Amino acid sequence: MNNQIIKEGKTTAIIAYLSMIGTVIAIFMNSDSENTFARFHIRQAFGIFLSFFALGFLVSFLNSWPASIGFYIFIIVLWGYGITSAFQGTFTPVPLLGKQFQKWFTFIQ
Repeated sequence: MNNQIIKEGKTTAIIAYLSMIGTVIAIFMNSDSENTFARFHIRQAFGIFLSFFALGFLVSFLNSWPASIGFYIFIIVLWGYGITSAFQGTFTPVPLLGKQFQKWFTFIQ
């Protein structure tokens, strides 16, 4: 991938991982330039945050602190993997779900 594309989209990609609001801001930041690097990481971050809410909803029914700790470790690992990839300027999808996020969230341009 062209280093110029990565350089231009890096800030937007990092902002996407900061919070769900950051992801929405990054979507609007990328709407004009349509940078492929930023788009990739926006989809990854969006998927991580949706996974957080969906899995958190399911884990809340278990009412078990080991399940809750495992859930938070899983989300933190995904988030850490994604933001590290954005800082390094690579197109590495997050483990387990990253490739699916790219397929599911094609509406994010």
